[in-house]
Amino acid sequence: MSSTESLARGFTVGGGSRRPALVLAIAAVAVLIVPMGVSGTPVLLPRIGADLGGSLAQLQWVVNAYNVAAASCMLATGVLADRYGRRRAFRVGAGLYVVSLVVTIAAPATVVIDVCRGLAGIGAAAIVTSMTAIVADEFTGPARARAFALVGVVIGAGLALDPTISGAIAQLFDWRTVFGVHAVIVGVALLGSLLLRESRNPSSVRFDVPGAAMFTTGLLLLTIGTIEGPRAGWLSPLTIVLFTGAMATLALFVGYEQRTANPMFDLRLFADRQFLTVNLVNIEFAFGFIGLLLLLPAFLSGVGGLGDGETGVRILFLTAPILLAPLLSGRLLAAGVELRFILAGSLAVIGLGAFGLTFLDADRTLWVLALPLIVTGLGVGSLNGVMDGAAVSTVPNQSSGMAAGMFNTNRLAAEASASVLVVTLIASFTRAQLERAPLPPEVDTATASDKLASGDVGQLFTDFPDAVPGFIDANVSAFHQVMWISTALAAFSVTAVLVLLRPRRPS
Repeated sequence: MSSTESLARGFTVGGGSRRPALVLAIAAVAVLIVPMGVSGTPVLLPRIGADLGGSLAQLQWVVNAYNVAAASCMLATGVLADRYGRRRAFRVGAGLYVVSLVVTIAAPATVVIDVCRGLAGIGAAAIVTSMTAIVADEFTGPARARAFALVGVVIGAGLALDPTISGAIAQLFDWRTVFGVHAVIVGVALLGSLLLRESRNPSSVRFDVPGAAMFTTGLLLLTIGTIEGPRAGWLSPLTIVLFTGAMATLALFVGYEQRTANPMFDLRLFADRQFLTVNLVNIEFAFGFIGLLLLLPAFLSGVGGLGDGETGVRILFLTAPILLAPLLSGRLLAAGVELRFILAGSLAVIGLGAFGLTFLDADRTLWVLALPLIVTGLGVGSLNGVMDGAAVSTVPNQSSGMAAGMFNTNRLAAEASASVLVVTLIASFTRAQLERAPLPPEVDTATASDKLASGDVGQLFTDFPDAVPGFIDANVSAFHQVMWISTALAAFSVTAVLVLLRPRRPS
C-alpha cells in the first residue's frame, strides 16, 4: 500500500468510504484563506499606499477591518452555523469573501478596500467556524484528532508562508494579483462545498444578539480610538469620547453576559487559572508576532529600500520556524514538562528576539535581522503548539466549544488591537523624533511620520532629499522603542504565567 493510500485510509471511518478524506481536503483548502488574510496583507500595504494613496489610518484599516470583523463575528457565526446549517453558513461566508475580493481587485481607493476587508473578515469567521463543525461532525475518535492536527498544520503553513508568497506575487505582478489568488482559493473551496452534506446542531443555543452587538461596538470604538489618537491628540475630545465609549460598552457587555441565560461569553470560565493565563498570553503573542509582522514590511521597504519580494524573503526568517517549533513544544508537553514552563519559556524567547531587533538599523548586515527573527519565530511557534489545547483542556466537556470560541475571539481581538497599537506607536515616536530634528521648515512632521510608518516614502524622499537621513534616523529610533516595549511586555508575561500557574499548596 502506498503512503498516499495509507494517509487516505487513516482519515476514514473504519477504513471504508473515502468521503471523510474528501471532506478533510475541502476543509484544508477552505481554512487556508483565513491565515492568509491575516499574515499576507501587511506585506502589501506600502504598495497599496503608493498606488491608491490614503492616510495612515486608512492603510491600517486594510488589516484591522479584517481582524476586528473576524473577532467580532467568530462566536456569532458558529451559533448561526449550528442552528441553520454548517454547509449553508460556509457557502454564505465563502460567497461573501469572494465578492469582497472581486471588489478589492477593482478598488479605486483605499477606503473601498477597508470596507471589503471588513466583509472578508465576516466571511472568514463563517468559514472557520462552519468548517470546524463540519470536520468535527464527520470524524470521531483518533481520526478526529488527526483531522484537526492536519487542519492546524494548514493554518500554520498559511500564516507562515503567505507573507513571502504574497510579496513575491506583488513584485512579479502587482498587489491586486495577490487578492486574485485568494479569490481562486476561496472559489475552489466553494465549489468543493457542493460535495458536502448539510449538518446542524438541534440543541444549539439562541444567538446572543445584544451581547454580540455590545462586544462588536466596544471593540470597534477601541480600535478607532487607537488609530485616531495620534492624529487628533491623545487628550482631544474625540479620543476621550472614543475610549470612554469603548470602556463603557465593554463594561455593559460584561454585566449583561453575567445575567443572560444564553451568554456569548461564559465569563465563569475565566475563574480557571489556566484558561485565564492562556488568554493573557494572547497579548504578547499578538504584540510580539502580529504587530511585528505588520511593522516589518513598512520598515524594510521604507527605511531599507527593499522590494516586495525581498521583504517577503526576509520575513520568512520570522515565519518559517513557526512550522517546526510546535512539534518541539508538543513533545515537551507529552514528556511531562509543565505547561507553565513551556509558556514562560516561549514568551521569554519572543522577548529575546524583540531585544535582538533593538540593534536593527537601516544598513546592517542580513544576520542582524535574521537571527532575532528566527528566535522570535521559534517562540511564537512554541506557543502555537500548546495554546489552543491548553485553552480547553481544563474546562468541562460541555463548555469546550464555548472555551474554544472565546479563546479564538480573544486572540483575534488581541491581534486587531496590537496591529493598531504598534503602527500608532511607530507614528507617534517617529513624529516626536522629527519634531526635534533639524528639518526644513516646510516638512509637515505629522504627514512625514505617517508616510514613514506606512512605508510609503518614495515621494517624501524625493521632495526632501536632504532630510532623508533625519527621516531614517527617526523611524529607526521609533522601531527600537517599540521593540523595547515588546521586550518589557514579554518579561511581564513570563512573570504572570509563572505566578498564575504556580502549583497550589495543599490546604
